[in-house]
Amino acid sequence: MSSRIFSVPAALFGFAALKRYWRWGWRLLLLLLLIDAGYLYSIWPDWNRYRHGPLQESSFMQTYVAERRQRDDWPRMRWQPTPLAQIPYAMQRAVVVAEDSRFWEHDGIDLQAFKEAMEYNLERKRIVYGASTISQQTVKNLFLTPSRNPLRKWHELWLTLGMEHSLPKRRILELYLNIAEFGRGIYGVGAAARYYYGIPASRLRRWQAVELAATLPSPVYNNPQTRTRAFLRRVNKIRNHL
Repeated sequence: MSSRIFSVPAALFGFAALKRYWRWGWRLLLLLLLIDAGYLYSIWPDWNRYRHGPLQESSFMQTYVAERRQRDDWPRMRWQPTPLAQIPYAMQRAVVVAEDSRFWEHDGIDLQAFKEAMEYNLERKRIVYGASTISQQTVKNLFLTPSRNPLRKWHELWLTLGMEHSLPKRRILELYLNIAEFGRGIYGVGAAARYYYGIPASRLRRWQAVELAATLPSPVYNNPQTRTRAFLRRVNKIRNHL
């Protein structure tokens, strides 16, 4: 009899505690969202500066320069800003084919590519492919860090949507082609053309454009200089889809 008398209050106490924890959990979540919104507001770019102004150094470039001070084996940073009008169409096309085939169609996030990548990764039980668009990579390189934490991906999502709303596609592609890494410390098509072929970007031939586009997944290890098997396979794949 006594066990029944005390079981009801105990159950009520447990339910009340659960409600209290739930209520405080929501309050904490709301507080964290507000703090994160404040952080996003603090780093939100002046998109007019990127829409019309000169090409800017990226966050990744600045990180490279800072880290190089501790790495004697790293070469100096190479960067030669080049307007899109001086980058051959073959180069533009090769990068879109290699990195984001639906670049001209999506609004910054390619849900179809994400679904396909996740299905492929699940089949192999490891991360083989990502699904970042050119727009997402541009935002990541320009404003964020190389870290892979979920919060950074969350910020990347919002910044990507903001950029797609504020900049035309051609400008986004121009930014990407000027900040993408094509080798250790080599940023942008202009610097890559000079380093690998000794020519300005405007003189790149089709086969050279394909080779540069093939470096983008892992440019430090797979590039026109190392000519690894993975690099050559990617060259053939891009060439077949052009």
